[in-house]
Amino acid sequence: MHSPLRSNRLTFLSLVLYCFIIINNVTTTTTTTTLTFHEAYSPLFSKFNIHPSPDDKTVRLLLNRFSGSGIISSDYYNYGFFSASIKMPSQHAAGIVVAFYTSNVDTFEKNHDELDIEFLGNIKGKPWRFQTNMYGNGSVSRGREERYRMWFDPTTHSHRYSILWTPTNIIFYVDNIPIREVVRTAGMRGDYPSKPMSVYATIWDASSWATDGGKEKVNYKYEPFVTEFKDLVLEGCIVDPTDQILSSNCTDNIAELMAKDYSNITSEGRKSMKWFREKYMYYSYCYDNIRYPVPPPECVIVPSERNLFKNSGRLRSKMKFHGSHHRRGRANRRRRNKNKGVSDV
Repeated sequence: MHSPLRSNRLTFLSLVLYCFIIINNVTTTTTTTTLTFHEAYSPLFSKFNIHPSPDDKTVRLLLNRFSGSGIISSDYYNYGFFSASIKMPSQHAAGIVVAFYTSNVDTFEKNHDELDIEFLGNIKGKPWRFQTNMYGNGSVSRGREERYRMWFDPTTHSHRYSILWTPTNIIFYVDNIPIREVVRTAGMRGDYPSKPMSVYATIWDASSWATDGGKEKVNYKYEPFVTEFKDLVLEGCIVDPTDQILSSNCTDNIAELMAKDYSNITSEGRKSMKWFREKYMYYSYCYDNIRYPVPPPECVIVPSERNLFKNSGRLRSKMKFHGSHHRRGRANRRRRNKNKGVSDV
């Protein structure tokens, strides 16, 4: 029999550990300079659905039955650190994708690079999920995606998501917690992103695949769907992507970037990453032996992770969710069951 007391205790302990991790990581993260919307970005598509705040520090992107919307950084960057605090749409969000990513597809159409954080909406009452991915030199047939759940409700408050991209490593962060690192190896060759990229933020209708394999579509009864971006950070060497030889000025910028605290994961950061990946990752291409009988060269097989996954790269057992969605769901069930005279066990 499932014990509510034990479940609540596990949830409490998980939150205490999370707070401890956040405190330790915040104290070691380099201070960054935030930009206003118009300092950092320009409209990409559907300007009528892009709404900057009066002080220009926040921008809201809308999806409605007419269109989604998107913005693009005003410059290209040769490596960098890119970050934003993002709040997801509430209500019924099935079929919706919110993306924060880097790409150069508009300049290098057939051999583009890309680093993705994609947030996948869900039906009302079920949690948002998100995934990270990497493409280099047009390697779209060799997607390197990982998928995760969250330990918080991303629709109630903004949370910070960041992408670090240097010549030697890539790190994805959530609220200063490193959740994934890709270290460049010789075996990756052109699969490692190395050409200048822009930074994008978008919201769009992905009804064909985003929720339950496309079974759940966007329900425009709940429009508009609004995602909010603020605390915008774009740090890197600004370049012209068409230059055959990049400016030597980038040498100093890249060295400065790689010297920042966020470019290297501390021992405490490693513990944080281990906590996140073993608790909230539910798919990893590195453990998908059906798709990749030989793991791609950058994969580091971690035994404690490997034991959690099937050969399909998916979890052996159903993930237990202990975040804010879980607590809210239990509270709602208790109220309903109390009215029906049913015990919540």
